[in-house]
Amino acid sequence: MPPQELVERLKAFGQQHLLAFWDGLSSEEQAQLEREIVSIDLELIQSLFKGNVDQPDWAAEARRAEPPPAMRLADRQGCGQSVLGLSPEEAKTSGANAVAGGTIGILLVAGGQGSRLGFEHPKGMYPIGPVSNATLLEIHLKKAVGLSNKYGTSVPVYLMTSPVTHDETVAFLAEHKNFGVPESDVLVFCQGTMPAVDGKTGKLLMAGKGELFKSPDGHGGTVAALAASGAIDHMKRRGVEHLFYFQVDNPIVPVCDAELVGYHLLADSELTSIAVAKQSPGEKLGNFVMLGDRLHIIEYSDFPDDVAQQRDADQALKFWAGSIAVHVFGVAFLERMLGYKDALPFHIAHKKVPHVNANGDLVEPSEPNALKFERFIFDLLPQAARPIVVEYTEQECFAPLKNAPGAAKDTPEYVQRFMIDQHREWLAAAGVSVAEGVAVEIDPTWAVDATEVAKRLATGSEISGTTITEPTYVGG
Repeated sequence: MPPQELVERLKAFGQQHLLAFWDGLSSEEQAQLEREIVSIDLELIQSLFKGNVDQPDWAAEARRAEPPPAMRLADRQGCGQSVLGLSPEEAKTSGANAVAGGTIGILLVAGGQGSRLGFEHPKGMYPIGPVSNATLLEIHLKKAVGLSNKYGTSVPVYLMTSPVTHDETVAFLAEHKNFGVPESDVLVFCQGTMPAVDGKTGKLLMAGKGELFKSPDGHGGTVAALAASGAIDHMKRRGVEHLFYFQVDNPIVPVCDAELVGYHLLADSELTSIAVAKQSPGEKLGNFVMLGDRLHIIEYSDFPDDVAQQRDADQALKFWAGSIAVHVFGVAFLERMLGYKDALPFHIAHKKVPHVNANGDLVEPSEPNALKFERFIFDLLPQAARPIVVEYTEQECFAPLKNAPGAAKDTPEYVQRFMIDQHREWLAAAGVSVAEGVAVEIDPTWAVDATEVAKRLATGSEISGTTITEPTYVGG
C-alpha cells in the first residue's frame, strides 16, 4: 500500500489518480514516484489552474505602455542623437577591454529538443553549418574559442540543459572534447521542471504508470539553477562579473559583442537587451515596453492587436522593439534576484501533452489538451537598475532555427542563408568577394566578427583579394 501520508496529501488536492498503478510498480518505481509527488507544490499547481495566482492583466498594461528608451540603429551608426548619451566607439573599447580582462562569461540555454525539426535529439546537436555541417553547439563553443584567441583570455561557458537534453548533451560534448573549450571553462547544469495538468480538470498528467509528465520550467528557472549548480560560485572564483545570455537555436548571435557589452558597462546597467525592429504589428516577438519607470517585455500573445498596430507621427510602429532573447546580465544582479526567484510570474501555455489515461494506455492528443507552467527570465527586467535596449538588425544577430523545411521562415535553409550572407558580408568588407550562389562559412575559431576577418586577411591568406567560386569553409 502507498504511504498513508502520501494518500492524504494527494486526496486534499484531488490528485489520487497518481497512485492508480501503484500495485504494479516495482519498489524502486514506487520510491521514485513518491519522490516526484513530494517534490511538487500541489497548492501552487491548484492555484495556477484555478487562476488564483496573481497574473498581470497584460492587455490593460499594454494600453498604458510607452516605447522604451533605446540605442537605435541610427545612434549606433552616428546618424542620430542617442537618448542614452552613449558613444558607439567608446562602447566598443569598453566592451573589448572587459572581455580581454576576463570579466565576461557566456550563458547558453540549450534545453530544447529538435522535435519540430523532425530531429529527436537536443536541438543543439542539429547540424546547421552550410558548408561544414557543424552543429549549433559546435558553432557556439567554437565562438568561445575564437573569442579566447582574439582577446588572449579564457571565456567560460555556462550551459543550461533540461532533463530531456542533459545526458545526451553532456555525452556529445565529451565525445567532441567541448569543441576546443578547456574543461575548466565549461560548466553544464540542468534547469528545473514543472508538471503539466489536464486543461479541463486540473489533474496532473502522467508520462507513464509510475512517472509524472514534467517539462522544463522555462528560462525563468535559470537563476535558481545557476545557484543550485554552483555556477555562481564558479563565476566569483573566476572573476566573471557579467554574462552574455542567448539561446542555442540562433547561430548568428554576436556572442560577447564588444559594442553591446560596452553599452551595458557605460550605462552601468544591470540588464541590457538586444531588440530588433518589428516588421509588422503581429510579428511573433515579445515587446519591450515601459510601464511607468520600469522596463518590461509583454509577450506577443498577450499584446492586444489594437495596441500593436499603433503608429507614431512618422507612421512607424509605436511599439517597434522586438525581443530576441539576447541579454547581458550583471552577475551581482542575478545573485540579488535569487531572493525573487519565486516571485517571477508564471506564464500558462496550452500544449499537446502525450499522457497515460485511466486505463494505462498512452494517449497522443491531436489538439492542445494540457496547461504547462513556465517562468521567463525577461520578467527580471522590471527588477533591474538602469536597464537599456539596443537595436540591431536581424542580419547582425537573429536567425533562430525553429521550423522544419517548408515553413515560411526559421527553417534550416532560412538560417543557413543568413549565415552565408553574414559571412559573405564580412569577407566583402575585407576585399574578398564570393560568387553568386556560392556557399561560404567562416570557422569561428579563425574569426568571430568582421573586424577579425579583416585582420586575418591583412596578415596574408590564400584567399586575400580573390573571388571565392566554390563552397568554402574559411579558416577550417
